[in-house]
Order: sequence, then structure tokens, then C-alpha cells
Amino acid sequence: MGMFSLFDIAGSAMTAQSQRLSTIASNLANAESSASADGKPYRARQVVFQVQPLRDLRPAGRAVSNAIGLPQPDGAGGVRVASVVESQAPLRQVYQPGHPQADANGMVAYPNVDPVEEMTNMIAASRAYQFNVEVMNTSRILIQRTLEIGR
Repeated sequence: MGMFSLFDIAGSAMTAQSQRLSTIASNLANAESSASADGKPYRARQVVFQVQPLRDLRPAGRAVSNAIGLPQPDGAGGVRVASVVESQAPLRQVYQPGHPQADANGMVAYPNVDPVEEMTNMIAASRAYQFNVEVMNTSRILIQRTLEIGR
């Protein structure tokens, strides 16, 4: 794997984690809403990641090869968001007979968002994003030092 491939891989991971963070923020923002825009209770969403081969990360015309010019193995690559899926966990039922969204039994369906789980996911996504920033910074420093050796 070439040194510049690290930038492609870390960049794809940062993009994926950024979308994960946005999804988590949406889940937290809707955690206490009894109805979404379509009138149904909001359902928690989760981001599903998928391996993205290096050849799909590079702009057209940039060859993918390792340090000695050989093609990359199929297993090497970055990450992309394959989909965002809704959780099928049961909605949280709260007894509120006076609520406009209450059913005949006085129960109101609230989102199946667990704020503690979402905060844990946010910390994990934030750390993964920061890790990839560090990978890019370290790679940049190594490239700079390699160029300084050649002077």
C-alpha cells in the first residue's frame, strides 16, 4: 500500500464517521418527540458501513498500486456508508391519557431512541474520527520528514 493511500483510506473513514455522527445527532434530537413529520413516531436510525476498495476511492486517472507498483489486493480499502437503517426495536410506550397522540388506552408511542446508547455511539464515532485525523497528520509528518532527508 502506498503512502498516499493512507490519505484516501483515512479520508473515507472520516466521511463515514461524520455521517454516523449526523445520524446520532438526529436520533438524539428526536428522542422525546411523539410524532415525526409523517405523523408516526420517529424510529432510531443506525449507519451501516461497507468496505470500499481503494480503486473506488481514487479520482479517475490515478492508479492504485503499492510502493513497488503492483496492483492492490482486493481486501485493501476504505469505508463507506452502505445504508442507514431504522431500528425495529419496539417503541417506548408512556401512559399519558391527556396527550393529543394518546391511543384509546391513554398510551403514547415515543421513539425507540436510547439516549445513553446514542451518547456512547457518539463518543465511539468521535474517537474514530479523531483517530483518522491523527493517521492523516502522522502520514503528513512522515512524508515531510522523508522529503527533508532528501535535501
